[in-house]
Amino acid sequence: MKTFVILSDSHGRRQSVERLIPLFAENDYIVHLGDGVGDMRGIRTAFGDKCIRLRGNCDLSYAEDEVTIDTGTMSVFCCHGHQYGVKSDLKRLAARARELGCKVALYGHTHTARVEEVDGVLTVNPGAIADYVSPSYAYLVINGEKAVATIVPLPAL
Repeated sequence: MKTFVILSDSHGRRQSVERLIPLFAENDYIVHLGDGVGDMRGIRTAFGDKCIRLRGNCDLSYAEDEVTIDTGTMSVFCCHGHQYGVKSDLKRLAARARELGCKVALYGHTHTARVEEVDGVLTVNPGAIADYVSPSYAYLVINGEKAVATIVPLPAL
C-alpha cells in the first residue's frame, strides 16, 4: 500500500502548507501540483525524494512540468493541468495519463477540489490549499490495483 498527501495552489501562503507537516512524515509521497512550488523548499529539504514538486503556470521556480510515479502496482501521472485545458474538461488529461500507462492523474490549476473517473482514469484535484474560504488537500491510497482518493477540507486560516 502507498499513500499520498496531494496539495496544490498555495500561491505563496507557506503557512497553509506548513499546516500539513504532521501528515508528511507518515505518508509515502508528498505531491505539490504547482502554483506555489517555492512554498515547498523547506519541505523538500526535510523529506527528500518523497516530496515531488510540479511547476504551475504561476511558478518561476525550477520544478518538473510532468512526473510519473511508479508505486510498484500502479503508475500515477502528475501535472499542474493548465497544459491540458483542465478548466474546460479532463479528456486531454486522461488521454495523457493513459498514454503514459497511468490509471491515476493528479492535477491542480482550477482551485476546485474534485475526484472523478474520466475514460478509465481516476482524476484527482486537491483544490487550493491557500483558498481563503474553503482550503483543501487530497489523500490518495493505492493498494494493489485499487486507488481511492479523498478530498480533505481544512478550516480556513
